[in-house]
Amino acid sequence: MRRDPEPSDGIHPLLAGRFSPHRFDPSAVVDDHVLRLLLEAARWAPSAGNSQPWGFFASRPGEPDHERVVRYLAPSSARWATDAGLLVVTLTRRHVDGTELLYSEFADYDLGQAIAHMTLQAEALGLASHQFRAFDMEGLTKELDPNPGWSIVSMMALGKAVGEPPAGRDRRSVADLLAAPWALP
Repeated sequence: MRRDPEPSDGIHPLLAGRFSPHRFDPSAVVDDHVLRLLLEAARWAPSAGNSQPWGFFASRPGEPDHERVVRYLAPSSARWATDAGLLVVTLTRRHVDGTELLYSEFADYDLGQAIAHMTLQAEALGLASHQFRAFDMEGLTKELDPNPGWSIVSMMALGKAVGEPPAGRDRRSVADLLAAPWALP
């Protein structure tokens, strides 16, 4: 597998500069206006049949709901995620309303689109994001108790990053993206 450390010329700076920080500035607040912009970006993501099968549970330090989320973080993510200005639990609805389908094979993909939109909106606002799955899924699901058909998938920490992207970020090459599914191990 070939690695390309630098983005190609022409890739948008918001994409090229994005990284997942492991430190957030605990004094940086994500206010209501910014939260609405992040959710608005997610709202405009594409989805299969315009089903928009995503939902979010947002919490900020100092708010009662924040502790409801933070207590379920794994130690590996608690070290940095608790300092983020915003924690977002991402959910998907895999049941397709108005049909006899019991499961949408596109729901998780569509949620990923919404999260990607949020990520880019955060970058445009000068915020960083770090998506993760290091938390107690069962405990958090019991705590938040989403309606039937809704499933927690991941979490996202957003806020002001402390530090710069690591030097020499390792990315798979474009050639590898095309060849890897058919290459022998």
